[in-house]
Amino acid sequence: MVDRHSHNSVLASYVLKEKLNFLGKLGCLLSCVGSIILIIHSPKSENITSRAEFEEKLSNPVFLGYLCFVLLMLTLLIFWLSPAYGKKNIMVYIGVCSLLGTFTVPCTKGIGLFAQDAFTKNPSSSNSTYLFLCLLAVLGCSILIQFRYINKALEDYDSCIFSAIYYVTFTTIVLVATAILFQEWTKVGAIDFLAMLCGFTTVSTGVILIQMFKEFNISFRELSKTPEKKE
Repeated sequence: MVDRHSHNSVLASYVLKEKLNFLGKLGCLLSCVGSIILIIHSPKSENITSRAEFEEKLSNPVFLGYLCFVLLMLTLLIFWLSPAYGKKNIMVYIGVCSLLGTFTVPCTKGIGLFAQDAFTKNPSSSNSTYLFLCLLAVLGCSILIQFRYINKALEDYDSCIFSAIYYVTFTTIVLVATAILFQEWTKVGAIDFLAMLCGFTTVSTGVILIQMFKEFNISFRELSKTPEKKE
């Protein structure tokens, strides 16, 4: 599941007859490798099992500030950049879909915690029911908006290019959101930090290869040709 999107990028060039040159496939591979490095060395999530502890994490000022920043960026992307530049730059649609991943982490975790208390007759069940429904509504809206902009992106751009870049940006943003929510960066050592930096550099290199050389008709056979010597 880790490299699902990049696998789809390569398969799309064969199944859907979409053009993906050698450098594009190399970019997909680098993106997968970099993402795997990020996931392996990223700080592990805390095992939160109580509703009170989860509510405390959600009310953290740092996480609330990050959510406000994400909402501001989504507002700019959806209402301003998307109508003007959505068909010209693939990163507009990818930015919308990836930033919505920020809400996936707390919503899915919270729904699992609040589901048991939401339908009981405990005195605190009314509060749990309210939070459960709110998280469920936010998760549903974010998924619907993601589907809408994914369909828009697939109408205007090659699925092989979209899948690879979307996977990288979505994974990166979800990791950042998880780290901020659970305050995991304090547990990252120097080796893990350097490994994540290398992984992010590898991912960025892969995305650059996919984006910058997508219009070039370059194959492995052409790269392996020995240049003829001129007499």
